[in-house]
Amino acid sequence: MKKTFDVVGKRKAFYIFSIAVIVLSIILTFVLKMNVAIEFKGGTIVTYSYTGTLSDSAIGSAASEIVGQQCNATLGESLADGMQTVSLSFPSSTGISAEVQSALTEALNTKFSENALELYSSQDVNPTTGKGFFGKCLVAVAFSAVIMIIYIGFRFRKIGGWVAGCCSVVALLHDMFFVYACCVICRFDIDSNFMAVLLTILGYSINATIIIYDRIRENRKLYGAEASLSDLVNMSVTQSFGRSLHTTVTTVIAMVTICVVALIAGVSSILSFAFPLVIGLLAGVYSSNCIAPTLWTIWQGAIDKKKAAANKAN
Repeated sequence: MKKTFDVVGKRKAFYIFSIAVIVLSIILTFVLKMNVAIEFKGGTIVTYSYTGTLSDSAIGSAASEIVGQQCNATLGESLADGMQTVSLSFPSSTGISAEVQSALTEALNTKFSENALELYSSQDVNPTTGKGFFGKCLVAVAFSAVIMIIYIGFRFRKIGGWVAGCCSVVALLHDMFFVYACCVICRFDIDSNFMAVLLTILGYSINATIIIYDRIRENRKLYGAEASLSDLVNMSVTQSFGRSLHTTVTTVIAMVTICVVALIAGVSSILSFAFPLVIGLLAGVYSSNCIAPTLWTIWQGAIDKKKAAANKAN
């Protein structure tokens, strides 16, 4: 048998690292505070088209001073007509009135006269609607997790079934915490981009975990009682690692390229999706190879010991 990666033997180091990241993300939530987008907590979004070069920080600061409320500015581009746009978000349960919006437009046109600002759209988001949307996103994530446990439990019933399913969901929650930590540290908003990243990672990461489980099942059929659970996991991870790594690296390279382009172009809306997705992809390949299978080893090992003890007693 060729040399294998001893992932089971190093599991404590993996768990300590993962727990440290999760604890750090929770601490930073209270220290740095979480940026929740308007679409989840309510407020007003005013979007202008513009020409030339515009600094999001400069116009955001100016708008905040004019209106007297916190303002987040995001540069973008309209897919409909290709116009450069800047969206000004004012998180507030009451929004801002039409008179205030009119005064804001006039003041910004005076301050940024060279950019030819024109009102593109204005949208008020009800806090109740935002909370409802956020709740539906969480339900979608929870529903996906339940379906995965059922599917993996049925498909891999020969290696513990529901145990494998639960371990895979724990690994997915681990990946989501890594994405969340990225958003908190990088000060990205918790918005629809964040939810889109979570749902993308759900599908991508579970695929890598299923590949590992499939190898464990095949190796258990091949080696039977000759190989312990630890040997089966180490062998299966070693056999699948190259494929998982190459697939992830290919995707990550594409997403990093998007991140670089978004940074150069100053399109923060794309960056807030692409960069957390990169972190989620890396966390996914890590959890699929180092977290889910080692947790399965511990849990399934405990079950096997109980069964052996019960058989011995009988």
